[in-house]
Amino acid sequence: MKQVATGFATHPSASEALAHQAVSVAMQKAGLAIASSVLLFLTPEFARDPLPALRAAARAASCTQIIGCSAAGILTEEDWVLDAPAAAAMVFGPGVSLETRHDTPGNDLLLTLAAPNAIHTEWLDKPGRRFGGVSGDATGQGPFGVWQGGKVAQIGRCEVAVHGANGVVGVSQGVRPLSQTPYAVTQSEGLDVQALGGQPALNVLARALPLELRSDDIFPLHLIMAGITYGEHVTAIAEGRYRLAPIIAVNPQDGSVTLSVRPLEGEQLFWAMRQPLAAESDMRLTVERLQQELGGTPDFGLCFPCMGRGPYFYGGVDRDLQLVQQRFPGMPLIGFYGNGEIAPFNGSNQLFQYAAVLGLFSVADGVARV
Repeated sequence: MKQVATGFATHPSASEALAHQAVSVAMQKAGLAIASSVLLFLTPEFARDPLPALRAAARAASCTQIIGCSAAGILTEEDWVLDAPAAAAMVFGPGVSLETRHDTPGNDLLLTLAAPNAIHTEWLDKPGRRFGGVSGDATGQGPFGVWQGGKVAQIGRCEVAVHGANGVVGVSQGVRPLSQTPYAVTQSEGLDVQALGGQPALNVLARALPLELRSDDIFPLHLIMAGITYGEHVTAIAEGRYRLAPIIAVNPQDGSVTLSVRPLEGEQLFWAMRQPLAAESDMRLTVERLQQELGGTPDFGLCFPCMGRGPYFYGGVDRDLQLVQQRFPGMPLIGFYGNGEIAPFNGSNQLFQYAAVLGLFSVADGVARV
């Protein structure tokens, strides 16, 4: 018997049979007749009416504690899917379970799944270290679903503690900084950063771009981001103490740059580029660091990459997934490609974009591995 195992099923058409098959495969791998909990991720085809699939999963697991969401794409240690109906399941056996926590201590690690319209800072700031992803489809505008206890969560989000396992969580932002040190935001208004170090923000950005991109009439906004640092700014970039903000627009008329978050005067900001090699290198370091923090080889993992950082970003191969597979061959792993990633960072819970969040878990002492 194993404590944790995964199953994966895909078909040209969506049906509740996919959920039943994915859970059944996982139950067979684990040698279980009854699961304590099931983590079930489904592709967008199930978002409008997930209940038949949830009931099918509950029948296969003889368990009503079905937690999960719909997403643009899903993955396990065996495969990933972004363009076809599919179901991915992780089942938990005796001693390991996903439990709702109503009174959460500040240091508790909470698996968190949320719809785009259910995220706000007041909730993120509540006690508990949250990690997970944002449900949705590739557009971020279509139907989405989040479920807990085998039912659709009407508030659009759920959070559960992983009982019976010790875990560590990290985030790989995976960008190539275009400067060694950040610039001070010396003028801003609303979402516009107007001046960096007393110079027009757009001028600073244009000079930071690689030579091959400077001659283009159109800025590669899909590749360039702003990094806002935390703590001592001199070492913040090298130590990864920053959060990324996508660029919404550049404004040649006044030399400003519009970000997805409000830049504040006095903050330190640098420009960065999304680049597959940088992302791969950062993910490799993240995996190594988390294994060290865990103090051994994990028994299972949960992974939440941005849909903008999956196989399409890496040229048809998910290098983030491959790195985990290579480091921990055969380790049960499940996740989905989402519209945002959630992880504790610099002492608070943060919402990321274009990142990959990874949680590694080992079965707690006292839980038999048989």
